[in-house]
Amino acid sequence: MLKRRPAAAGTFYEASRDELLSQIGSCFKSPHGPQKLPRVEVEIDEPPPIIVSPHAGYMYSGPVASHGYYELSRRRRPESIIVIGPNHFGIGTDVSVYPRDSWITPLGEAKIDTQLVAKLSEVSDVFSLDEFSHREEHSIEVQIPFLQFIYGEIKFVPICMLDQSISVATSVGKALAEAVAEPEKVLLVASSDFSHYVSHDEALRRDMPVIEKILGLDVEGFYQEIMNRKASLCGYGPIAAAMTYAKMIGYKSSRLLKYATSGDITGDRSAVVGYASIMLYR
Repeated sequence: MLKRRPAAAGTFYEASRDELLSQIGSCFKSPHGPQKLPRVEVEIDEPPPIIVSPHAGYMYSGPVASHGYYELSRRRRPESIIVIGPNHFGIGTDVSVYPRDSWITPLGEAKIDTQLVAKLSEVSDVFSLDEFSHREEHSIEVQIPFLQFIYGEIKFVPICMLDQSISVATSVGKALAEAVAEPEKVLLVASSDFSHYVSHDEALRRDMPVIEKILGLDVEGFYQEIMNRKASLCGYGPIAAAMTYAKMIGYKSSRLLKYATSGDITGDRSAVVGYASIMLYR
């Protein structure tokens, strides 16, 4: 049994069910959020988009993240979800897929989609089946309560990337496109924060040109712009994998839903972290 206990509950987000539900609701209603709760009924009869979502503490990045989750709530519910995040701790394998059972959060258990896990392992050796890489990692975990908030019970595949090179990221994206037989029924979330510990204005200067490359699905330009701008994204590999996957399945449209920094929340703009909610869609 590989039920993963939460590593970030009580730090990145509230540890009790009621307090967490209230916290997530506050993110949606925040002046930096969409200022409304997720839709209960489908409003747009389209498959789920791909979203890029931040993964800091909810008090900092939750309102920005809620923009993407609001857009998800307007569209068809996915049958399965893939969440790709960076490996901040440097432990485990280069690209790790959590193999089975479930992840536990204060909102309940999120089941692993073992059929999709098996398919990923079958189509490409870029993936390792490994729970150790995920033990302390928060980048994937912080997305799960948001998903549970809008969907209730879910099944998903967590993918943790230690190697975020362009070759590995594009291999991951291509393998996902090969493994996902019906992409219109699968949601992909790429977890990343943007520039770290620079001034608010410097974060904007570094991050916005990088975001333009994401919106253009220009993977090579994305890596080059990160280097040129010294933009310290922590989840650039997951984003590049999502961009590659988007192109492979024919998603051509994109939109920046919200960009903000921790300085917008705290008022201290001297050393901030940048957050973006981005949508790629058909």
